[in-house]
Amino acid sequence: MIGAQQVVDIALAEAGRLGKVDETIVLVTDRSDASLRWAGNSMTTNGESVSRHTTVISVVRQGNNARVGSVRSSDVDPSTLGGLVAASQDAAVSAPDATDSAPPLPGGDPPGDWDTPVPTTGAQVFLPVASSLAEHGFRGADQLYGYARHILETTFVATSDGLRRRYTQPTGSVEINAKRDRASAWAGISTPDFADVSTDSMLEQLSTQLGWAQRSVELPAGRYETILPPSTVADLMIYLTWSMDGRGAQQGRTALSAPGGGTRVGEKLTDLPLTLYSDPLAQALACTPFVVTASSSDRASVFDNGMDIGRVDWIRDGVINALAYPRAAAAEFGAPVAAAADNLLMTGGSADIADMIARTERGLLLTTLWYIRTVDPTVLLLTGLTRDGVYLVEDGEVTAAVNNFRFNESPLDLLRRATEAGQSTTTLPREWGDWATRAAMPTLRIPDFHMSSVSQAQ
Repeated sequence: MIGAQQVVDIALAEAGRLGKVDETIVLVTDRSDASLRWAGNSMTTNGESVSRHTTVISVVRQGNNARVGSVRSSDVDPSTLGGLVAASQDAAVSAPDATDSAPPLPGGDPPGDWDTPVPTTGAQVFLPVASSLAEHGFRGADQLYGYARHILETTFVATSDGLRRRYTQPTGSVEINAKRDRASAWAGISTPDFADVSTDSMLEQLSTQLGWAQRSVELPAGRYETILPPSTVADLMIYLTWSMDGRGAQQGRTALSAPGGGTRVGEKLTDLPLTLYSDPLAQALACTPFVVTASSSDRASVFDNGMDIGRVDWIRDGVINALAYPRAAAAEFGAPVAAAADNLLMTGGSADIADMIARTERGLLLTTLWYIRTVDPTVLLLTGLTRDGVYLVEDGEVTAAVNNFRFNESPLDLLRRATEAGQSTTTLPREWGDWATRAAMPTLRIPDFHMSSVSQAQ
């Protein structure tokens, strides 16, 4: 197939030839995937693939108003680009006025790597993981299941006004489930390139957790002092930031809406010095530093494609500090423009998780969450299930595995009630790891985490 840069040139040229619209934005993403799977202490499958997605966004201007048409295709045949551009322009001509209209972003010189070939990945990236599993994991008594994946996505953004942006995003992860008798445990890690993955450490962690489960205790539903390790905190905080859009809060539709109108920016949540932020330049969690979106939402606008993304402190020192505003919403509500990067970090704690456990008289260690869903968006009440490891802590030691639960909690309320925070570490969220891989979170101590019912899941 032709290069992504050629796709951009052809699409923009065709847009100019048809001439039905005032502006054109072209997004092209070339994706290279590699995966490795294992089950029952044996490698099962591996694969490699490449794909491309092309989006043409057409804009018709009428004074301060604009109409938009966005059409996306996964076809790699260059002969289909004319039809894609025509469909986008026809959609724009017949569309209603966009509510998020904003002026075009200025053009500029293309980045120095604009014309360089798009990088790809392959199964060879998994060699350290596969070797460790074969030498140390598969020879043991525990049954191991899991997979590793690596993705390289190179995205090109180009406009008819001369804007040109390019970025290659690496995304990788390893997840391992280990089973011993009736016990099950999970470990996961995110990585950009697998150079920092210690599979041996993951196997050691899993063995420890399975050892804890040799004794089991049945507990009823209720509120328990609970230690939430970084993976569980990531799953909950990611859901919180997905809900932190300014328009929804201003219109009274979200948990960030203030009683009587406005937003809750400036409200103190906790005395703990916690800062929740996204930053495309964060060390080891770097991500695309500009907006890329094929459609508009309360959190992002097609008119902002190619706009720089900077660090945003959503919560700063325990205080709600910012909400997401595309340019149009920011102008409408008199708020700073804020776009979320594709990562999430929380800092402000210093405790070690082992020390936190040692200071616990009686409570739960909750290692992973899954099937998280919204119960009430106005207070951000979530429900979900525990999975692969709830453990009883007694007199500073983990003494047994506990049955699974369904929980009902709000991330906002958890931050209000948290009494201790640990050191921030890079982690892989269990529930959202397919969409939000890049996270660094602390362990949190919650004095009264609500286990609303007992789950029959094993």
